[in-house]
Amino acid sequence: MTLYTVERGDTLYSVSQSFGVPAGLIAVWNAIPAPYTLVVGQCLLILTPSALYTVRAGDTYSSISARTGVGTRELFANNPNLLGGTAPLYAGQTLVISFEETPGASCEMTGYAYPFIETANLYYSLPYLTQIIPFTYGFRADGSLVPLDDERILSAARSGGTGSLMHLSTLTEGGNFSSELALSLFSSPAAMDTLARNVQRVINEKGYDGLDIDFEFIPGSAAADYADFIRRLRALLAPDGKTVIAALAPKTRDDQPGVLYEGHDYSLIGEAADAVLLMTYEWGYTYGPPMAVSPISAVRSVLDYAVSRIPREKIYMGLPNYAYDWILPYKQGYSRAVSIGNDEAVDIARRFGAEIKFDETSETPYFTYYDGGITHEVWFEDARSMQAKFDLIKEYGFRGGGYWNVMRRFAQGFLLQNVTFGLQRS
Repeated sequence: MTLYTVERGDTLYSVSQSFGVPAGLIAVWNAIPAPYTLVVGQCLLILTPSALYTVRAGDTYSSISARTGVGTRELFANNPNLLGGTAPLYAGQTLVISFEETPGASCEMTGYAYPFIETANLYYSLPYLTQIIPFTYGFRADGSLVPLDDERILSAARSGGTGSLMHLSTLTEGGNFSSELALSLFSSPAAMDTLARNVQRVINEKGYDGLDIDFEFIPGSAAADYADFIRRLRALLAPDGKTVIAALAPKTRDDQPGVLYEGHDYSLIGEAADAVLLMTYEWGYTYGPPMAVSPISAVRSVLDYAVSRIPREKIYMGLPNYAYDWILPYKQGYSRAVSIGNDEAVDIARRFGAEIKFDETSETPYFTYYDGGITHEVWFEDARSMQAKFDLIKEYGFRGGGYWNVMRRFAQGFLLQNVTFGLQRS
């Protein structure tokens, strides 16, 4: 495997000749659209196929699977252009059956999805996930659930052999996390019991593998109550073989100030839950100044603290599958970045003739471009930044990773995961 940085004068053909890999495959692996123009500074993921298959007239995914001995799930993971089986096959098409790059450590991968995810993007992501997490079930003060239209996601997951986790949060219909709702719940044993029973009912009725709980902006005075509620849910769901995962804000010390952090006691929640997901992203965020979403040094600080409080085999590391586009100059309290996809970021650089640079400190790519006299700055993820994050999962010996989110495609990111880890199934 090679992570190649495009130089001035490079073409898809010249890169193909240099590495002895078909240009069409390089284009697929890196989401390069026709007319296949490269961007200076762009990272290209170059792999080495060990077996290829040329599609014949009349072939189907099942017939190719039978002929080659590779499962359709693996076929889709090796060929992101198949969109998880939603893209049509055509005679003469070249498919990768296997790579010389063989996965090392195995791990679990989760990913969040809103109910309105595009069907092609949903099926595209499933071969790379142990579980998918539809976002989100809310609840009311009396413990009743705010329903979620999750059946389309669950049906697709079942058909693709991917597990699922129910997501429960304090997110209101207005789109904000409510500390008041959490405090109201914790003050009422009856409401907590009602909510726990409703969660159990939905999990069993819909075939979820467990629960991902995400209460944010909890005051420090309620930290023990939150951990106790997680413990209650785990005790209720464990007899059915269901898992409870808790999402945690990215802390670096016990007494870290701020309502985002104070209600998440790493030690208590780490003991109460089966596993935790560290939300190691959003340093660069919508209303903040331009910077990396998930700078590697900041992530490492969170990980070092987390493993001092929680067994590392219980930890999922958060992975960003999104980017931000800021308008410059940045004005605090006024500027608002636009969220875009990682593949989209490279397309923008291509369209505006920008040169992609790489920040060695954060291990993240970025670029500036000019549109109608307005300066923009974009920070995004590519194979280099994702390799750094995957290396951390291996280095720390974590249970796995979790994507926020899988609403968008990320060809080289998901494919890199595919050749780096053996994916554990639920």
